[in-house]
Amino acid sequence: MKDKAVSPPEEVVLDDARLQRIGLDEAIYCQGKSPAQTDSILAASIRNRTPRLLTRLDGKSFEALDADHRSRLDYDPVSCTAILAFDRKPDPGSDLGSDAAASKERAQVTVASAGTSDIPAAKEAVRTLAYYKEAVQEIHDIGVAGLWRLLDRLDDIRSTPVVIAAAGMEASLPSVLGGQVPGLVIALPTSNGYGISAGGRVALEAALSSCAPGLAVVNIDNGYGAACLALRALRIARAPSHCLY
Repeated sequence: MKDKAVSPPEEVVLDDARLQRIGLDEAIYCQGKSPAQTDSILAASIRNRTPRLLTRLDGKSFEALDADHRSRLDYDPVSCTAILAFDRKPDPGSDLGSDAAASKERAQVTVASAGTSDIPAAKEAVRTLAYYKEAVQEIHDIGVAGLWRLLDRLDDIRSTPVVIAAAGMEASLPSVLGGQVPGLVIALPTSNGYGISAGGRVALEAALSSCAPGLAVVNIDNGYGAACLALRALRIARAPSHCLY
C-alpha cells in the first residue's frame, strides 16, 4: 500500500508544481525559518521523495535540525546550502540530468569570483547548478586589482556560453568580463567591501550602471538567482524550438 502524502504545517505552503510550471523547483529559503519549520518541510519531502534545495541555512541552524534529517542532507557550510536528493528524470528538452562531476570541457557555466571573500555567494550559484546536475567551471580570485590573474584565465572563461561573475567593492569584474567574452555575463554583486561599499549597494549600482552591453544583474549575494538565470538561458539555448513546454 502506498504511503499517504505528508504535508507540512499550515503556515508552510509549498509549491511542488513549480518544476512542471517553470522548470525550476521551489528552493527552501531557510533564513528566518525556525528549525521546527525547516524540519517539517524536510519530513514531508523525505516521505514524499521530493528533492529540495535549501539556501541560507547557516551552520547553527543546520545543527539544530533533526539528526536523521541532517544525515540525509548534503550540506555545504561555505555557501550555507543543503541538498536533499532523490533520483528523478531531467526536464524534457534539456540535459540537466547529466553528471555534475563532468570535466570542465563539458561545463556550460563558468562561476568566477573576484576575491576569496566573494566565494560564499559564488558557491551558492555553484551548488544551485549542481542541484540541477549542471557541470560548472569554477575560477576564483581573479579580481582586477591583479589584472594578470584575469587575463591568464580569459580563454578558459570564454569556453562557456554563460559566465556568473561574483564581485564586491566596486564590482569591476563583471564589467570587464562583459567587454571580453561573447556569452551571457551575469553580474553577482556581493556585500563585501569597506565603508562606502555599503553592504554591496555600490557593487549593485556599478553593475547596473555598467557600460558593458547586455550585462545581466541579480541582487546582492543572490547566487541562487544568478544560477536560475543561467539555467533559464541554457534551457532556451537547448530548446528544439521556440516552445519551451
